[in-house]
Amino acid sequence: MSVKIHTVVKQLPKYSRTTEEIIPFLDNWLSGQEERFIRKVKKIFEGAAVDKRYSIMDPIEVFSDLSFEERNSIYVREVIDLGEKVLEKALLKSKWKPEDLDYIITVSCTGIMIPSLDAYLINKLNLRQDVVRLPVTEMGCAAGISGIIYAKNFLQANPGKRAAVIAVESPTATFQLNDFSMANIVSAAIFGDGAACVLLSSNEEDEGPEIVAEEMYHFYDNTHMMGFKLTNSGLQMVLDIEVPNTIASHFPAIVHPFLEKNNLSIADIDHLIFHPGGKKILQTVEDLFADLGKNIDDTKEVLRLYGNMSSATVLYVLERFMKNKPPKGEKGLMLSFGPGFSAQRVLIAF
Repeated sequence: MSVKIHTVVKQLPKYSRTTEEIIPFLDNWLSGQEERFIRKVKKIFEGAAVDKRYSIMDPIEVFSDLSFEERNSIYVREVIDLGEKVLEKALLKSKWKPEDLDYIITVSCTGIMIPSLDAYLINKLNLRQDVVRLPVTEMGCAAGISGIIYAKNFLQANPGKRAAVIAVESPTATFQLNDFSMANIVSAAIFGDGAACVLLSSNEEDEGPEIVAEEMYHFYDNTHMMGFKLTNSGLQMVLDIEVPNTIASHFPAIVHPFLEKNNLSIADIDHLIFHPGGKKILQTVEDLFADLGKNIDDTKEVLRLYGNMSSATVLYVLERFMKNKPPKGEKGLMLSFGPGFSAQRVLIAF
Protein backbone atom coordinates (compact mmCIF):
# COMPACT_ATOMS: atom_id res chain seq x y z
CA MET A 1 0.00 0.00 0.00
CA SER A 2 1.47 3.34 -1.14
CA VAL A 3 1.65 6.15 1.42
CA LYS A 4 2.20 9.64 0.02
CA ILE A 5 3.18 13.02 1.43
CA HIS A 6 0.38 15.14 0.02
CA THR A 7 1.06 18.60 1.48
CA VAL A 8 3.57 20.42 3.69
CA VAL A 9 3.00 23.94 5.02
CA LYS A 10 4.63 26.14 7.64
CA GLN A 11 3.38 28.79 10.07
CA LEU A 12 5.57 31.36 11.81
CA PRO A 13 4.88 33.13 15.11
CA LYS A 14 4.13 36.86 15.23
CA TYR A 15 7.44 38.08 16.71
CA SER A 16 10.83 38.09 14.99
CA ARG A 17 14.27 39.66 15.36
CA THR A 18 17.45 39.53 13.32
CA THR A 19 20.66 38.53 15.05
CA GLU A 20 21.79 42.15 14.86
CA GLU A 21 18.62 43.23 16.68
CA ILE A 22 19.13 40.60 19.41
CA ILE A 23 22.62 41.80 20.41
CA PRO A 24 21.36 44.78 22.51
CA PHE A 25 19.22 42.36 24.53
CA LEU A 26 22.38 40.38 25.29
CA ASP A 27 23.99 43.49 26.78
CA ASN A 28 21.18 43.78 29.30
CA TRP A 29 21.06 40.04 30.00
CA LEU A 30 24.80 39.73 30.53
CA SER A 31 25.17 42.89 32.58
CA GLY A 32 27.60 42.21 35.44
CA GLN A 33 29.36 39.34 33.66
CA GLU A 34 33.07 39.53 32.74
CA GLU A 35 33.75 41.46 29.54
CA ARG A 36 35.60 38.53 28.01
CA PHE A 37 32.60 36.27 28.63
CA ILE A 38 30.22 38.85 27.09
CA ARG A 39 32.36 39.01 23.94
CA LYS A 40 32.36 35.22 23.73
CA VAL A 41 28.55 35.02 23.98
CA LYS A 42 28.08 37.68 21.29
CA LYS A 43 30.52 35.81 19.05
CA ILE A 44 28.45 32.62 19.51
CA PHE A 45 25.29 34.45 18.42
CA GLU A 46 26.98 36.16 15.47
CA GLY A 47 28.62 32.92 14.33
CA ALA A 48 25.59 30.64 14.69
CA ALA A 49 24.66 30.86 10.97
CA VAL A 50 21.20 32.13 11.99
CA ASP A 51 20.21 35.50 10.53
CA LYS A 52 16.71 35.67 12.01
CA ARG A 53 14.62 33.98 14.70
CA TYR A 54 10.87 33.93 15.19
CA SER A 55 9.23 33.66 18.59
CA ILE A 56 5.85 33.27 20.28
CA MET A 57 7.10 35.87 22.80
CA ASP A 58 8.35 39.42 22.38
CA PRO A 59 12.13 39.50 23.05
CA ILE A 60 11.45 41.70 26.08
CA GLU A 61 9.38 38.82 27.50
CA VAL A 62 12.00 36.24 26.55
CA PHE A 63 14.70 38.13 28.47
CA SER A 64 12.42 38.79 31.47
CA ASP A 65 12.47 36.91 34.77
CA LEU A 66 9.21 35.08 34.11
CA SER A 67 8.28 32.07 36.20
CA PHE A 68 7.98 28.61 34.72
CA GLU A 69 4.20 28.91 35.07
CA GLU A 70 4.14 32.22 33.18
CA ARG A 71 6.33 30.98 30.33
CA ASN A 72 4.40 27.74 30.03
CA SER A 73 1.06 29.58 29.98
CA ILE A 74 2.29 31.63 27.01
CA TYR A 75 3.50 28.40 25.38
CA VAL A 76 0.09 26.71 25.76
CA ARG A 77 -1.83 29.71 24.42
CA GLU A 78 0.42 30.30 21.42
CA VAL A 79 0.96 26.64 20.53
CA ILE A 80 -2.80 26.14 20.26
CA ASP A 81 -3.07 29.22 18.03
CA LEU A 82 -0.17 28.18 15.76
CA GLY A 83 -1.41 24.59 15.59
CA GLU A 84 -4.87 25.67 14.52
CA LYS A 85 -3.52 28.06 11.88
CA VAL A 86 -1.05 25.61 10.35
CA LEU A 87 -3.56 22.75 10.17
CA GLU A 88 -6.21 25.02 8.62
CA LYS A 89 -3.65 26.24 6.08
CA ALA A 90 -2.67 22.67 5.14
CA LEU A 91 -6.28 21.53 4.77
CA LEU A 92 -7.11 24.56 2.62
CA LYS A 93 -4.10 23.94 0.38
CA SER A 94 -5.08 20.28 -0.04
CA LYS A 95 -8.79 21.05 -0.46
CA TRP A 96 -9.49 18.57 2.33
CA LYS A 97 -12.19 19.05 4.91
CA PRO A 98 -11.41 18.66 8.63
CA GLU A 99 -13.62 15.57 8.75
CA ASP A 100 -11.44 13.93 6.07
CA LEU A 101 -8.72 13.28 8.66
CA ASP A 102 -8.59 9.79 10.15
CA TYR A 103 -5.41 10.25 12.20
CA ILE A 104 -3.87 13.30 13.88
CA ILE A 105 -0.36 13.38 15.37
CA THR A 106 0.83 16.44 17.27
CA VAL A 107 4.50 16.97 18.05
CA SER A 108 6.04 19.30 20.65
CA CYS A 109 8.66 19.08 23.40
CA THR A 110 9.17 22.69 24.48
CA GLY A 111 6.34 22.99 27.00
CA ILE A 112 3.91 20.98 29.07
CA MET A 113 0.17 20.76 28.42
CA ILE A 114 -2.49 18.23 29.33
CA PRO A 115 -4.76 17.81 27.40
CA SER A 116 -2.24 17.80 24.56
CA LEU A 117 -2.48 20.01 21.48
CA ASP A 118 -4.41 17.45 19.43
CA ALA A 119 -7.39 17.60 21.81
CA TYR A 120 -7.70 21.35 21.28
CA LEU A 121 -7.42 20.98 17.49
CA ILE A 122 -10.20 18.37 17.45
CA ASN A 123 -12.50 20.91 19.09
CA LYS A 124 -11.36 24.03 17.24
CA LEU A 125 -11.58 22.48 13.76
CA ASN A 126 -14.46 20.14 14.57
CA LEU A 127 -12.57 17.01 13.54
CA ARG A 128 -14.45 13.72 13.60
CA GLN A 129 -15.29 12.30 17.00
CA ASP A 130 -13.63 9.01 16.03
CA VAL A 131 -10.37 10.55 14.76
CA VAL A 132 -7.36 8.67 16.14
CA ARG A 133 -4.97 10.99 18.02
CA LEU A 134 -1.36 10.59 19.07
CA PRO A 135 0.65 13.25 20.92
CA VAL A 136 4.43 12.92 20.61
CA THR A 137 6.00 14.94 23.39
CA GLU A 138 9.49 13.79 24.35
CA MET A 139 11.48 13.07 21.19
CA GLY A 140 12.90 16.55 20.63
CA CYS A 141 14.30 17.49 17.23
CA ALA A 142 13.76 13.98 15.86
CA ALA A 143 10.01 14.04 16.44
CA GLY A 144 9.00 15.63 13.13
CA ILE A 145 10.23 12.57 11.26
CA SER A 146 8.99 10.32 14.08
CA GLY A 147 5.49 11.66 13.46
CA ILE A 148 5.81 10.91 9.76
CA ILE A 149 6.94 7.36 10.56
CA TYR A 150 3.98 6.76 12.88
CA ALA A 151 1.55 8.21 10.31
CA LYS A 152 3.06 6.09 7.55
CA ASN A 153 2.67 2.88 9.53
CA PHE A 154 -0.95 3.70 10.35
CA LEU A 155 -1.81 4.58 6.76
CA GLN A 156 -0.02 1.57 5.31
CA ALA A 157 -2.20 -0.68 7.48
CA ASN A 158 -5.34 1.27 6.59
CA PRO A 159 -5.85 1.89 2.86
CA GLY A 160 -7.81 4.95 1.80
CA LYS A 161 -7.11 6.97 4.95
CA ARG A 162 -5.63 10.41 5.63
CA ALA A 163 -3.39 11.74 8.42
CA ALA A 164 -1.98 15.03 9.68
CA VAL A 165 1.31 15.53 11.50
CA ILE A 166 1.44 18.92 13.25
CA ALA A 167 4.72 20.05 14.83
CA VAL A 168 4.65 23.20 16.96
CA GLU A 169 7.72 24.21 18.95
CA SER A 170 8.84 27.16 21.08
CA PRO A 171 12.42 26.74 22.30
CA THR A 172 12.37 30.41 23.34
CA ALA A 173 9.79 29.48 26.01
CA THR A 174 12.50 27.31 27.62
CA PHE A 175 15.08 30.12 27.87
CA GLN A 176 16.63 30.32 31.35
CA LEU A 177 17.36 33.93 32.35
CA ASN A 178 19.69 33.04 35.23
CA ASP A 179 21.54 30.21 33.50
CA PHE A 180 24.82 31.30 31.91
CA SER A 181 25.94 27.80 30.92
CA MET A 182 27.13 27.11 27.39
CA ALA A 183 24.13 24.83 26.81
CA ASN A 184 21.68 27.66 27.52
CA ILE A 185 23.71 30.19 25.52
CA VAL A 186 24.15 27.95 22.47
CA SER A 187 20.47 27.01 22.66
CA ALA A 188 19.45 30.68 22.68
CA ALA A 189 21.80 31.37 19.74
CA ILE A 190 20.60 28.61 17.42
CA PHE A 191 16.94 28.00 18.29
CA GLY A 192 13.76 29.72 17.13
CA ASP A 193 10.03 29.00 17.20
CA GLY A 194 7.80 27.70 14.43
CA ALA A 195 5.08 25.31 13.31
CA ALA A 196 4.64 22.95 10.37
CA CYS A 197 2.00 20.52 9.15
CA VAL A 198 2.37 17.48 6.90
CA LEU A 199 -0.68 15.82 5.37
CA LEU A 200 -0.21 12.17 4.34
CA SER A 201 -2.50 9.75 2.56
CA SER A 202 -3.02 6.12 1.57
CA ASN A 203 -5.92 7.20 -0.65
CA GLU A 204 -5.25 6.38 -4.30
CA GLU A 205 -6.82 9.68 -5.37
CA ASP A 206 -4.23 11.76 -3.50
CA GLU A 207 -0.91 12.64 -5.11
CA GLY A 208 2.54 13.35 -3.71
CA PRO A 209 5.98 11.84 -3.06
CA GLU A 210 5.83 8.26 -1.82
CA ILE A 211 7.37 7.15 1.46
CA VAL A 212 9.39 4.13 0.36
CA ALA A 213 10.94 3.16 3.70
CA GLU A 214 11.45 4.41 7.24
CA GLU A 215 13.63 3.38 10.15
CA MET A 216 14.86 4.56 13.55
CA TYR A 217 18.42 4.26 14.82
CA HIS A 218 19.32 4.38 18.51
CA PHE A 219 22.74 5.26 19.90
CA TYR A 220 23.59 3.17 22.97
CA ASP A 221 24.72 4.83 26.21
CA ASN A 222 24.17 8.40 25.06
CA THR A 223 21.04 9.45 26.95
CA HIS A 224 23.07 12.30 28.50
CA MET A 225 23.79 13.97 25.16
CA MET A 226 20.66 16.04 24.65
CA GLY A 227 17.33 16.84 26.27
CA PHE A 228 15.73 18.95 28.98
CA LYS A 229 16.14 18.90 32.74
CA LEU A 230 12.95 19.90 34.56
CA THR A 231 13.91 22.54 37.14
CA ASN A 232 11.98 24.98 39.31
CA SER A 233 12.57 27.65 36.66
CA GLY A 234 11.46 25.52 33.72
CA LEU A 235 12.91 23.22 31.09
CA GLN A 236 16.70 23.58 31.20
CA MET A 237 18.54 22.66 28.02
CA VAL A 238 20.95 19.72 28.08
CA LEU A 239 23.32 19.86 25.10
CA ASP A 240 26.61 17.98 25.20
CA ILE A 241 29.55 19.49 23.33
CA GLU A 242 30.29 16.05 21.81
CA VAL A 243 27.00 15.84 19.86
CA PRO A 244 28.56 16.66 16.43
CA ASN A 245 31.43 14.19 16.94
CA THR A 246 29.05 11.48 18.16
CA ILE A 247 26.86 11.94 15.08
CA ALA A 248 29.92 11.80 12.81
CA SER A 249 31.13 8.56 14.37
CA HIS A 250 27.75 6.88 13.77
CA PHE A 251 26.97 8.42 10.40
CA PRO A 252 28.06 5.52 8.17
CA ALA A 253 25.97 3.08 10.25
CA ILE A 254 22.98 5.43 10.13
CA VAL A 255 22.95 6.02 6.38
CA HIS A 256 24.50 3.17 4.39
CA PRO A 257 22.81 0.03 5.84
CA PHE A 258 19.41 1.74 5.61
CA LEU A 259 19.92 2.50 1.94
CA GLU A 260 21.35 -0.95 1.24
CA LYS A 261 18.18 -2.56 2.60
CA ASN A 262 16.38 -0.71 -0.17
CA ASN A 263 18.96 -1.70 -2.82
CA LEU A 264 20.37 1.81 -2.96
CA SER A 265 23.59 3.66 -2.20
CA ILE A 266 24.15 7.30 -1.35
CA ALA A 267 24.96 7.86 -5.03
CA ASP A 268 21.30 7.06 -5.83
CA ILE A 269 20.00 9.80 -3.51
CA ASP A 270 19.21 13.06 -5.29
CA HIS A 271 18.10 15.16 -2.33
CA LEU A 272 19.32 15.36 1.27
CA ILE A 273 16.47 16.61 3.49
CA PHE A 274 18.31 16.99 6.78
CA HIS A 275 17.43 18.60 10.08
CA PRO A 276 19.63 21.67 10.69
CA GLY A 277 20.64 21.00 14.27
CA GLY A 278 23.20 23.80 14.31
CA LYS A 279 26.24 25.12 12.48
CA LYS A 280 28.69 22.54 13.83
CA ILE A 281 26.40 19.62 13.00
CA LEU A 282 25.87 21.00 9.48
CA GLN A 283 29.61 21.32 8.96
CA THR A 284 30.05 17.74 10.14
CA VAL A 285 27.39 16.44 7.75
CA GLU A 286 28.63 18.59 4.88
CA ASP A 287 32.18 17.26 5.30
CA LEU A 288 30.89 13.70 5.17
CA PHE A 289 29.12 14.30 1.85
CA ALA A 290 31.59 16.71 0.23
CA ASP A 291 33.31 14.01 -1.84
CA LEU A 292 30.00 12.55 -3.03
CA GLY A 293 28.78 15.60 -4.91
CA LYS A 294 25.84 16.08 -2.50
CA ASN A 295 24.80 19.30 -0.83
CA ILE A 296 22.61 20.37 2.08
CA ASP A 297 21.99 23.90 0.82
CA ASP A 298 18.30 23.88 1.69
CA THR A 299 19.05 22.68 5.21
CA LYS A 300 21.56 25.52 5.68
CA GLU A 301 19.10 28.04 4.29
CA VAL A 302 16.37 26.98 6.72
CA LEU A 303 18.80 27.39 9.62
CA ARG A 304 19.77 30.84 8.33
CA LEU A 305 16.19 32.05 7.87
CA TYR A 306 14.54 30.57 10.96
CA GLY A 307 17.04 28.91 13.28
CA ASN A 308 16.57 25.44 14.72
CA MET A 309 12.86 25.01 15.55
CA SER A 310 13.32 21.56 17.05
CA SER A 311 10.93 18.98 15.53
CA ALA A 312 9.40 21.40 13.00
CA THR A 313 12.68 22.33 11.31
CA VAL A 314 13.18 19.34 9.04
CA LEU A 315 9.59 19.81 7.87
CA TYR A 316 10.55 23.32 6.73
CA VAL A 317 13.34 21.73 4.69
CA LEU A 318 10.85 19.22 3.24
CA GLU A 319 8.47 22.07 2.37
CA ARG A 320 11.20 23.73 0.29
CA PHE A 321 11.72 20.53 -1.70
CA MET A 322 7.98 20.06 -2.21
CA LYS A 323 7.70 23.61 -3.54
CA ASN A 324 10.49 22.97 -6.05
CA LYS A 325 8.70 19.83 -7.33
CA PRO A 326 11.68 17.52 -8.02
CA PRO A 327 11.42 15.46 -11.23
CA LYS A 328 9.45 12.25 -10.94
CA GLY A 329 11.62 9.30 -9.99
CA GLU A 330 14.19 11.24 -7.98
CA LYS A 331 14.85 10.12 -4.43
CA GLY A 332 15.23 11.99 -1.15
CA LEU A 333 16.62 11.00 2.24
CA MET A 334 15.11 12.67 5.32
CA LEU A 335 17.20 12.57 8.47
CA SER A 336 16.96 14.09 11.95
CA PHE A 337 18.59 13.57 15.33
CA GLY A 338 17.18 13.89 18.82
CA PRO A 339 17.34 12.95 22.50
CA GLY A 340 17.88 9.35 23.34
CA PHE A 341 20.27 9.69 21.44
CA SER A 342 18.56 8.71 18.19
CA ALA A 343 18.31 9.27 14.45
CA GLN A 344 15.17 8.96 12.33
CA ARG A 345 15.28 8.20 8.61
CA VAL A 346 12.72 8.31 5.83
CA LEU A 347 13.31 7.42 2.18
CA ILE A 348 11.14 9.33 -0.31
CA ALA A 349 10.48 8.79 -4.01
CA PHE A 350 9.35 11.96 -5.77
